[in-house]
Amino acid sequence: MDKIVTALKIQKENKHRVNIYLDEEFAFGLNLNVAMTLQKGQALTEAQITQLKVEDAHQQAYQKAIHYLSFRARSEQEISQYLQEKGIGPEEVAATIIRLRQDNYLDDEMFARAWVESRNRSRPRSSSVLRQELRQKGIEADIIDAVLVDLDEEFGAWTALEPKLRQWEKLDQRAFQAKANGFLLRRGFSYTIVRRACEQGWRAMHEPSEEGDEE
Repeated sequence: MDKIVTALKIQKENKHRVNIYLDEEFAFGLNLNVAMTLQKGQALTEAQITQLKVEDAHQQAYQKAIHYLSFRARSEQEISQYLQEKGIGPEEVAATIIRLRQDNYLDDEMFARAWVESRNRSRPRSSSVLRQELRQKGIEADIIDAVLVDLDEEFGAWTALEPKLRQWEKLDQRAFQAKANGFLLRRGFSYTIVRRACEQGWRAMHEPSEEGDEE
């Protein structure tokens, strides 16, 4: 038997949710966008009611994902895990991922490139460490290969080390090498790259520049 929509009331504590009353009794809440498809006096079948609840579940999952993305870019795996932790069912999670892709909120390759670029600017890492980080984010191996193919690890090691030189300039060579070696090795750089960066750093601190020699 059909039920009649007798009232639609915006919730006091959440202006984006609407309480739906059927046959003068509260029935369920809906997202405002979903509720806007209804009007007072409209008859609803059980199938239509079920569909409204499904659409509302999808909309709630989508809005949670958008909120999570508002802080920074995320991988698909991060979004999926977040929604699961929020109690969203697998069907809603899958549908939300598809919708976010379609709306250009999710793109694992763009995410991976942005991740690597951010690391290179602020906290350079070796390709092996970056690869591990991206795997933990659920990025596919072929995407990781593509975004790391042109990574210049020697440049990255030097970019990481250079800001430390002023802090360590009064150390003797052995102490400097110990500090620099540990610092760069913890970031995953190979011994060969670390050795070259340390040699470059020591020279930069103790050899006069060409400009300084000019009269």
